[in-house]
Amino acid sequence: MKYNKEAKPGAPDKGSRVLQLSVLFFVLCGFSFYLGGIFCSEKTRFETNDVKQIAVPSAKESMAAPLQIKAVSFPECSPDYQDYTPCTDPRRWRKYGLHRLSFMERHCPPIFERKECLVPPPDGYKSPIKWPNSRDKCWYRNVPYDWINKQKSNQHWLRKEGDKFLFPGGGTMFPNGVSAYVDLMQDLIPEMKDGTIRTAIDTGCGVASWGGDLLDRGILTVSLAPRDNHEAQVQFALERGIPAILGIISTQRLPFPSKSFDMAHCSRCLIPWTEFGGIYLLEIHRILRPGGFWVLSGPPVNYEHRWRGWNTTIEEQKTDYEKLQTLLTSLCFKLYNKKDDIAVWQKLSDNSCYDKLSEPDTYPGKCDDSLEPDSAWYTPLRSCVVVPNPKHKRSSLDTIPKWPERLHVAPERISDVHGGSASALKHDDGKWKKRLQHYKKLHPALGTDKIRNVMDMNTVYGGLAAASIDDPLWVMNVVSSYATNTLPVVYDRGLIGTFHDWCEAFSTYPRTYDLLHLDGLFTAESHRCEMKYVLLEMDRILRPNGYAIIRESRYFVDAIATIAKGMRWGCRKEDTEYGIDKEKILICQKKLWALRIDIYSFIRGFDRKILTALYFSLKNSFCFFRFTILMCCYCGS
Repeated sequence: MKYNKEAKPGAPDKGSRVLQLSVLFFVLCGFSFYLGGIFCSEKTRFETNDVKQIAVPSAKESMAAPLQIKAVSFPECSPDYQDYTPCTDPRRWRKYGLHRLSFMERHCPPIFERKECLVPPPDGYKSPIKWPNSRDKCWYRNVPYDWINKQKSNQHWLRKEGDKFLFPGGGTMFPNGVSAYVDLMQDLIPEMKDGTIRTAIDTGCGVASWGGDLLDRGILTVSLAPRDNHEAQVQFALERGIPAILGIISTQRLPFPSKSFDMAHCSRCLIPWTEFGGIYLLEIHRILRPGGFWVLSGPPVNYEHRWRGWNTTIEEQKTDYEKLQTLLTSLCFKLYNKKDDIAVWQKLSDNSCYDKLSEPDTYPGKCDDSLEPDSAWYTPLRSCVVVPNPKHKRSSLDTIPKWPERLHVAPERISDVHGGSASALKHDDGKWKKRLQHYKKLHPALGTDKIRNVMDMNTVYGGLAAASIDDPLWVMNVVSSYATNTLPVVYDRGLIGTFHDWCEAFSTYPRTYDLLHLDGLFTAESHRCEMKYVLLEMDRILRPNGYAIIRESRYFVDAIATIAKGMRWGCRKEDTEYGIDKEKILICQKKLWALRIDIYSFIRGFDRKILTALYFSLKNSFCFFRFTILMCCYCGS
């Protein structure tokens, strides 16, 4: 055996060193696997508890065992979601086409993209100013948009003073104020003064000053506008306490039945009425009651005096006006009155005009029987005229009772509802009078100036709205797109509402309603719509310190209360006015909370997959770093 003179006494040779390193490597790897198993067993601490959808058992089982779910806590959304509108989200517009501005229509996210977090209020949010003062002013921090203030200040839409926005009642076509504008309109349309006209729609509503002024004149208006560069027109309207909804006439019908409105209005709303074969006017024709009025102010009306301010020529404006008049005549409208910047057309109630539409080569022609006139939930627009049903003899504006008599007279169209009749409506009215009295005992703020914007999430005939007609509030009556179509009855009574599917987000901004009411919604829809998402949507549209009255079967009440607690709501369970055990009432209040900007909320705001990947990446990096240190220490020794 040869002896290495340079080797240190007692030092191991290369083979021994490699062997020892190999053994140490495998030991450390095994130990890391052991620690990894411990870490992985606790990874659920980073995941949100899921509220799983549970199949609804039979009524017999429901009485025996109410639905129970695990406690859940929802994180806060990040601050950039404070005005989140899921189905009209500008962040998703690039996915959709520009044709006819269809990207501004409803495009709801798929279920795997839904947010499971609480939409935060803006920094400095305050409880809204009470009605009727809110019609003239609101807190700036509640709707902190400067663009519309700067761009429209010369038209007096609104004005910022200190910590408030003021609404002087101006508009593009009414520089002298909205009241003077409506006074002139009433001179042109005397039916606005005597209760003949009750329901109206304002397309391209601005900050809804027109609809706000009409409230004092007994006319209830749905103010309609898309989410566009005017920044939160609908949010301003609802903050003021004026009925409004997000929407645009593009490729789909508006979510209203046929013959809904007594009057439609466009004040320089920039809708190209004569383009695309007049398809936008065809939709106005569908939702307008026979004998109803369409009011237009702005181009091309009064083009003789206004054309210089419209960046066009007098010849172009004259041609546009003639095209508009020709189109309206073909749709069975007649010019009713005209003065200065306002022109009024009336939809004819005589069906003889529509007989001409059956002639060959006539455009537009009649819609065939395959297209239901009241179908209005994701229903495409078609270039045809919806002809009023000849069997409805008492649904035109000159035959329907005047307001307020029409509220309690059974509409003719109630006979189209299965089981609908005059006696059924009378019974429903009596039931809701009793219910409202009970609600006011349970919740004394109802009927006071503390509650202005109300939504009845699954109405039948608008009973809650009818019972509270003398209170300082208005009600958005929602009829499920999957339920029996009773919305025509709601409108014939002189109330307003919309179709909606509660498996999706509603067409409104966050924090826009003071009170949400539902009556058996989960009993009717839980087989389609997951309870968690419906309640999160309710939280999104409910104002901080706002209330929800949830009337549900005993089976669902405890589960609803559990999820509500996870949304930071305070709820109490009450008996119904009948005191029966199978049905209960939850009175819930949404709490006002401020967004917590700390590391905890920051981490919780991460996507779950990203957080998990980050966690294991950090863990593996730590293990590798530790292993490297050990190797260095060993080798250095």
